[in-house]
Amino acid sequence: MLARRIIPCLDVRDGQVVKGIGFRHHQVVGDILELAEYYTAAGADELVFYDITASAEARTVSLDWVARVARRIAIPFCVAGGITSVESARAILYAGADKVSLNTPALKNPGLIGEIAAEFGVQCVVVGVDSHRDSGGEYRVWIATGSTKTAAPTQQLTMDWIQQLEDYGAGEIVLNCMNSDGGRTGYDLEQLSLARSHTKLPLIASGGAGSYAHFVELFQAVKVDGALAATVFHRKVCEIPELKTQLVKAGIVMRT
Repeated sequence: MLARRIIPCLDVRDGQVVKGIGFRHHQVVGDILELAEYYTAAGADELVFYDITASAEARTVSLDWVARVARRIAIPFCVAGGITSVESARAILYAGADKVSLNTPALKNPGLIGEIAAEFGVQCVVVGVDSHRDSGGEYRVWIATGSTKTAAPTQQLTMDWIQQLEDYGAGEIVLNCMNSDGGRTGYDLEQLSLARSHTKLPLIASGGAGSYAHFVELFQAVKVDGALAATVFHRKVCEIPELKTQLVKAGIVMRT
């Protein structure tokens, strides 16, 4: 496996970075450009920007802030939010993003994944999977999770969806484990291990990081390609340079 990646996640709403718990109760944590520059200087491998209300509001992301981020940082970054066509993906990539991420639009139109991959290459296409373990113990995909007014479970089982994504043309998967999101109690190792067994695609873990030890535990337990986190980085519970130092000491290959 290649070096593991550390990926801060910046949830964007109304032009600012916000963070919630369990995909709810979002609070403003900072400015898009300031945080992008901060994480770049700190040694992040990539950044992910989610416009969390774009799909719920039937719009795409603002190209203005995408272009400004591209001018200010020199690491790869991915953008998600209401990308419903090849044209909207093209606009974001041409504005300077390195990847686009599809979530709700991919569930509504799985063929879009392959259309974008055919146009720009699979390396540009990430599929985000918002997965919630229901009362019956099933992992199920949720849709439009950026707003409590629109968030809802689908009939799609998480592992079935993950297994299909390579055939649809995805280049990477981000698995957002909703039950642990924002709780800072650790990554959902059980669900991530199950997902790893269902796909050969690069898999990024998301949801639950609360300490340096949680990242070490994740990379030692599951062959994920990267760890995405927000709260621990925004609140400076974990600093990226120290995190990478501890991961290397644990025998995990990191980009330095």
